[in-house]
Amino acid sequence: MNKEEIITRINGFLVDEFEVDNDEIEPDANLKDTLGLDSLDYVDLVVSIESNFGVKLVEADFVGIATFQNFYDLIETKLKAKAV
Repeated sequence: MNKEEIITRINGFLVDEFEVDNDEIEPDANLKDTLGLDSLDYVDLVVSIESNFGVKLVEADFVGIATFQNFYDLIETKLKAKAV
């Protein structure tokens, strides 16, 4: 799966699950603020990633994740590690 496919899939379920307008999802936009995430929403986000990509995220994975681009990069890294 290439980076563009990862971004498209992530944005698709974010629009559906978090009821955010696709136009608000920009690579440099703040993930937490744009999605209005609270602690329970992070759980939903982790579950969505696991069901869509088959990778597990832990709390420590979110350290340093501020923007959508950071999040895309995290998922790409997890997928590459899984493929090895």
